[in-house]
Amino acid sequence: MNKFFQHICIWFVLIFLYAPIMILMVYSFTDSTMIGTIKNFSLQNYVTLFTTPELVSMIVGTFTLAIGVALLSTFLGTTGAIGAFYSKKRTRGAIEMANQIPVVNADVVTGFSICILMIIFFKVRKETFIPLVIGQTALCTPFVYLSVLPRLKQMDHSLYEAALDLGCTTSMALRKVVVPQIVPGIISGFMTAITLSLDDYFITTYTKPATFDTISTYVVNATRGSQTEIKTALWALSTLIFVLAALYVVAQNFTKKKEAK
Repeated sequence: MNKFFQHICIWFVLIFLYAPIMILMVYSFTDSTMIGTIKNFSLQNYVTLFTTPELVSMIVGTFTLAIGVALLSTFLGTTGAIGAFYSKKRTRGAIEMANQIPVVNADVVTGFSICILMIIFFKVRKETFIPLVIGQTALCTPFVYLSVLPRLKQMDHSLYEAALDLGCTTSMALRKVVVPQIVPGIISGFMTAITLSLDDYFITTYTKPATFDTISTYVVNATRGSQTEIKTALWALSTLIFVLAALYVVAQNFTKKKEAK
């Protein structure tokens, strides 16, 4: 009975999490214009998604921004984690505490802060992408730090010391010994940063140029409008994002199992 109850609970949670997404995926392959009425099978939503210049420009801009922010956040988060890990205990504790504040802080506070800092104090015009990149980097970097730090704690530290004893400089030992051992954490942090950038709404809203939209800001504005074709095309976009995320998770788990064998 215990195992049966456990299986029931697991399936209930899975259905609760994935049923809405599955319904959305089904509707993305129909010509329905509203939720509740399924008509004929159609790929028109996907055709509209990839043939509408406005949507294509928005998608390309969003992923370009996400990759750029992820690269910058990965570099800052990785170097910060390595620096904190090899610092003294008191310094490491202060850095870890400072890193936790942006994680629990509300995005709207970060968005307002970056907007005020860049526009009022540094006189940076909002028409540039500088406030947006800085704001999203401030959001993503702490999560990269949290992804890399556990890998540093798990690695064999004697290898780094052995590399120094065998003639490696500090930077050479860092590149050839430390970094290869924390690559999974770096990749995980990079993918987390991309996800956070794609999903962010509040920081993007307060820091982006007026003529630029990411997926999150575009979806919110589109749902307030009356363009039915655009709304249904966003169902297709949501489906593609979910499929790509699911494929990444499956590939990552497959790689881990292969390495374990």
